Amino acid sequence: MEKEKTETKEKQKTEKNLDQTTTQSSPKEESSSAKEMTGEVSKDKKPKKEEAIARGLNMPISKKHAMYICSFIKGKPIDLAISNLELVKKLKKAVPFKGEIPHRKGMMSGRYPVKASTYFIALLKSLRGNSLTNGLDLEKTRIVTASATWASRPTKRGGMRFKRTNVILIAKEITPQNELKEAKK
Repeated sequence: MEKEKTETKEKQKTEKNLDQTTTQSSPKEESSSAKEMTGEVSKDKKPKKEEAIARGLNMPISKKHAMYICSFIKGKPIDLAISNLELVKKLKKAVPFKGEIPHRKGMMSGRYPVKASTYFIALLKSLRGNSLTNGLDLEKTRIVTASATWASRPTKRGGMRFKRTNVILIAKEITPQNELKEAKK
């Protein structure tokens, strides 16, 4: 019995020693592990991304309308682009088009692509959410790339084709130094 008691005491001592060696760490490690356990993680560790991307795949809009809307919103802040497209939906502001199209107030020629504007507004709201999650400042964020391309266009009955367009929007945070670099290019 005495042997068993001494063996159990020795085991307990070795377990205590092991626990002490594993729990001994620097105060920095303890504070970070305590923060992780409580759910408090510093925002400094989260890497800030340079750009936010929104993709619209197989959107049932005209590629021509999408191209002109892309050129209309490119270089603008996201909120301004959304408000301009809201005015297009209300037929208050026209999107500049090229070709033999009737003149509009304040521009040579333009149209009011209402259906395409509704799809673009949804896509811009998604881009705004992506830029916030990536840690970009909305006041400094501009739409750098706006591109519309053909998507796969399935055939209807009689050989007609559906309208399908892929759109990609990329927004970056622009600082005065970046604006000077882009102006030189």
